[in-house]
Amino acid sequence: MWYTIAWLAWIAAFALIEGKALVSRQPGATLSEHIWAWFRVKDSRPTALTWVLRSILLVFLAWLTLHLGFG
Repeated sequence: MWYTIAWLAWIAAFALIEGKALVSRQPGATLSEHIWAWFRVKDSRPTALTWVLRSILLVFLAWLTLHLGFG
């Protein structure tokens, strides 16, 4: 039961943070914009490191989709 409460609190905190970021319209405030920066998604001149980071992100998102969608 504690884990359920903790996960619901985490989701609520995320919703509040992301909602505030969306309303503020401040550049770089949302989670997606942070991830794009961390993984250099919008880098116009990708390096080998950029491709490694993008690959890690792609593999993680594919795993997460399969994991959550199909157990």
